[in-house]
Amino acid sequence: MSEFTFPADVLYHPEHTWVLINDDNTAVVGITDFAQDQLGEVAFVDLPSADDHFDVGEEFGSVESIKAVSSLYMPISGTVTEVNEGLEDAPEDVNTSPYKEGWMLRIALDADADKSQLLSHEDYAAKIR
Repeated sequence: MSEFTFPADVLYHPEHTWVLINDDNTAVVGITDFAQDQLGEVAFVDLPSADDHFDVGEEFGSVESIKAVSSLYMPISGTVTEVNEGLEDAPEDVNTSPYKEGWMLRIALDADADKSQLLSHEDYAAKIR
């Protein structure tokens, strides 16, 4: 099995998305290194629009690769404030830098955002091994 990167400062959803929660009640969302590896070469990312709201576990978009089209699931509830427009021209950033240039959404967290489904980097790594 490949060695995957699991940054300790992000939390992981069981459906292979991650969330970096900021101090100002905002967050950044993307897919994990494991997920991008399973997909193979990403060719297209379909993301929602700013101001769209999603609950935890709700489908927020999809990633198309040479292998398959996979749904993306929101790791925490909130409203989209920004979409990574750079992925339109460079979807491969999801493969080469899933936690940095390959981020997908910035969101404003709901006041009652439920973090109970989220895993630490150790728990997520154990889940996929």
